[in-house]
Amino acid sequence: MTNTFLESAKRRRSQYALGKTLPLPQEQVTALIQDAVKWSPSSFNSQSSRAVILYGAQSEKFWALTKEALRKIVPAEAFGPTEKKIDSFAAGAGTVLFYEDQDVVKGLQEQFPLYADNFPLWSEHSTGIAQFAVWTALAEAGIGASLQHYNPLVDEAAAQEWNIPASWKLRAQLPFGSNEAPFGEKTFIDDAERFRVFA
Repeated sequence: MTNTFLESAKRRRSQYALGKTLPLPQEQVTALIQDAVKWSPSSFNSQSSRAVILYGAQSEKFWALTKEALRKIVPAEAFGPTEKKIDSFAAGAGTVLFYEDQDVVKGLQEQFPLYADNFPLWSEHSTGIAQFAVWTALAEAGIGASLQHYNPLVDEAAAQEWNIPASWKLRAQLPFGSNEAPFGEKTFIDDAERFRVFA
């Protein structure tokens, strides 16, 4: 039996060798990302996920800001590998910045106090689902990507550069672009260590 969703999920792999050539026009890539976020489920249909989509020089600017933030905390003698990694992200065609709107979370906490402690956690679930949906949709379109987490180091600089609302909390970054290298083999732990089935 072939499951098209699972086949798409299997194509979602970390790609660190990114290029700037996209197989789709930029407008179609934007629509794909927007649809993936829009159709991702969220608790109480809160729709707390937000995305900032950066292309070209704007994406490169984000990674330059990230590099400068890292330069302040990584010893100079060890900065070479860090710089190389950041440059590999900047080499892509674009970057998706994933945010969660904390005003939405706080509003739900006030509206449903019985579940107040859970809404921040459910918000994290929402962004994780949105990230997976976008990444998988890009992979299905033949676009490589990898998920990064340079928050909170770069939060303030990004907020200033792109006028991000104060209530938006940065959760992850997804640089994307053309696949410039094959994927390595993916390994798995034994199923017996991960699953319990009772019937």
